[in-house]
Amino acid sequence: MGYVDAAAVAERNTGEIKLYGAEAFAGMRRAGQLTARCLDMLAGHVAPGVTTQFLDDLVLQFARDNDAQIATLFYRGYRHAVCTSINHVVCHGIPNEKPLREGDIVNIDVTLIVDGWHGDSSRMYVAGEISRRAERLIDVTYEAMMRGIGIIRPGLTTGHIGAAIQEYAEGERMSVVRDFCGHGLGRLFHDTPNILHYGNPGDGVELRPGMLFTVEPMINLGKPHVKVLSDGWTAVTRDRSLTAQFEHTVGVTEDGVEIFTLSPAGHTKPPYPAG
Repeated sequence: MGYVDAAAVAERNTGEIKLYGAEAFAGMRRAGQLTARCLDMLAGHVAPGVTTQFLDDLVLQFARDNDAQIATLFYRGYRHAVCTSINHVVCHGIPNEKPLREGDIVNIDVTLIVDGWHGDSSRMYVAGEISRRAERLIDVTYEAMMRGIGIIRPGLTTGHIGAAIQEYAEGERMSVVRDFCGHGLGRLFHDTPNILHYGNPGDGVELRPGMLFTVEPMINLGKPHVKVLSDGWTAVTRDRSLTAQFEHTVGVTEDGVEIFTLSPAGHTKPPYPAG
């Protein structure tokens, strides 16, 4: 797998790893920060009795109000602004009119496009009071993501990211989902390379300045196995154990990593402060 100057190739997945410059990083900051602001906005609305379709409508209106496009809307036939994955839903949960219940945990995944650049991020939210085991799962998942991001620097490999996530999660007696991974992005929603959330240092491809991708581990309280339901989108844990996910969009810099989707409000993991 080779590397190529992103400015010199077409805006499609060529199988090569695109390396971006300062202008692209500036664009990714704008897209990432708008996505993060959208997720901040949702923090005040997730509660028992609220439907995920209502949350989807809020994101659609937020995008319109801020002259942004929504990457998931009509992507491969998907018809919603967000993915809402509740309790044992690993990812790609579809918004509907069923109200959230007390104790539910939900991942909300948003990707907004600003001037052609994609900001892709997700966070966990809670509806009311949650169990201690759900709280611990959320804490471990957030820490696993941040450990994976924290190790990023030129000269290491994508395998170092996965190894950091896997070592921490499994050390907490949880499991890492293997069926889904992070991905390159920029002017494309999904691009090369894939970012596995498990593996060994030295596996995968070398990290080089200018790479753009997501880190988005899915961590289960039970076993790592998942299945996709008949709707073709919703992925659930096979053992119906609780699952959680966080996601940031990042760029590899000359000496480390930049996170584009940090919360302007300082939100990291729930419960989020009011106001």
